Amino acid sequence: MSNWRRRLDQALNIQPGEGPAVIAGLLLFYLLFTGYFMLRPVRETMGVAGGVDNLQWLFTGTFIATLACLPVFGWLASKVRRRHILPWTYGFFASNLLLFAALFAVDPADLWNARAFYIWLSVFNLLTISLAWSVLTDLFSTAQGKRLFGLLAAGASLGGLSGPILGTLLVAPLGHAGLVLLAGVFLVGSVLACTYLQRWRDRNPLPASSEQPASRPLGGNPLAGATAVLRSPYLLAVALFVVLLASVSTFLYFEQARIVSETFTDRTRQTQVFGLIDTVVQALAILTQVFLTGRLARRMGVAVLLVAVPLVMAAGFVWLALAPVFAVFVVVMVVRRAGEYALVRPGREMLFTVLPAEDKYKAKNFIDTVVYRGGDALSGWLKRGLDLLAEHPQLAMLIGAALALGWSLTGLWLGRRQREAESAVAPNKPPPLI
Repeated sequence: MSNWRRRLDQALNIQPGEGPAVIAGLLLFYLLFTGYFMLRPVRETMGVAGGVDNLQWLFTGTFIATLACLPVFGWLASKVRRRHILPWTYGFFASNLLLFAALFAVDPADLWNARAFYIWLSVFNLLTISLAWSVLTDLFSTAQGKRLFGLLAAGASLGGLSGPILGTLLVAPLGHAGLVLLAGVFLVGSVLACTYLQRWRDRNPLPASSEQPASRPLGGNPLAGATAVLRSPYLLAVALFVVLLASVSTFLYFEQARIVSETFTDRTRQTQVFGLIDTVVQALAILTQVFLTGRLARRMGVAVLLVAVPLVMAAGFVWLALAPVFAVFVVVMVVRRAGEYALVRPGREMLFTVLPAEDKYKAKNFIDTVVYRGGDALSGWLKRGLDLLAEHPQLAMLIGAALALGWSLTGLWLGRRQREAESAVAPNKPPPLI
């Protein structure tokens, strides 16, 4: 048994003593993403219910809601101990899920409830996922991140795989209200996994540094994340990377809504189609995360994780411009999302391991939520304007290809800066302010 475990640890790049932390991190992401991806097809159905031509309004509403959440989260991160930020935030969202379950049980066809849920879940997914990664970048060193972040992201993909399956199977017997209630149970479970992970780090502390301990609040003001981004070229580049990522995603998302609404008219059938796409995406992502992501990061650096998918997406947009049909769209969407989960997201989180603790929570949250949703809103209106000006989507696809090329160049620059910052960090010194 010990030989088998040692070989497994070697295959997964796990060093002695890290096993419990890896399991806790996997559970944190698995439970969070299972709940979210059960609800994601519900969100897509709610978005289509309001009309494909109105999606840009939902994106704008999401951006406004995200702006409203920024100072609230910033205040919480400044006032409470770091180890309490995630449990308190997730507990609040779990109470929101109980409210939506009640609303859907009373009137499942109410259009305004559908719109509110769409906006709420769009804020929920970015904030909760960003916060989970903040905890990991805070608890793991840069070297550990390179080895383990791809593997830990596999927990997210496992949840993203089981979530759509559960959603597809349970939406008919439980209804949307039942799915929302079950997602709340999974969210509470992810809090328990995070608590165990923090206790593991207490028993296995990182080398001493000048970073303040997790038992103390971060301090500062609620808007410190935004000001930190404006002061740092490195964080500005991360923000640009996220805006371009969001723009590429939004262009494809609008095409998804248009094509699916034209191909499938029944709402239950639409939810099942969205769930099937999610299932295929997560299966591909898991294989890449477990066997490829960590090895690429260690041998070739973070830059390769940030550049590969944008380059492939540039080619995919050109293909869609030449053949804008459902089959081609599914291939491009699956490749984009699987690549983002397996390569881009772990690589993006590795960029934060060389930053101070306050930036890992506040600046990262600002980028992952406000900047991302701002990119969503702007690109949503741009895509809608292009659709009105042109009678076919080819122009939007070509613009998407140009955005993807800019995305790849930004990723290349960030990968090089991260490598320079990593090499400049001594074992017992705080990260440089880049």
